[in-house]
Amino acid sequence: MIFVGIEVIGRVPSVLHTPLMSGANAIHGVVVIGAIIIMGQAEESNYLALILGFLAVVLGTLNVVGGFVVTDRMLEMFKKKK
Repeated sequence: MIFVGIEVIGRVPSVLHTPLMSGANAIHGVVVIGAIIIMGQAEESNYLALILGFLAVVLGTLNVVGGFVVTDRMLEMFKKKK
């Protein structure tokens, strides 16, 4: 999947990278919300569900924040230089 992702992203024109990252942020935001819901409904004795839910929240949040950082940097490229 890494190679498929590189091929797909590599063929996207640079003008479309910002909307692509915004869409990815929205998708991963849904993943974070879903993981929080699953963790909230898991039994306290089900450590596997709690650990996997926690990892999903942490990794999804890192992905969302990273996506916003990349989007911000991409938008900086289009601003006029002083």
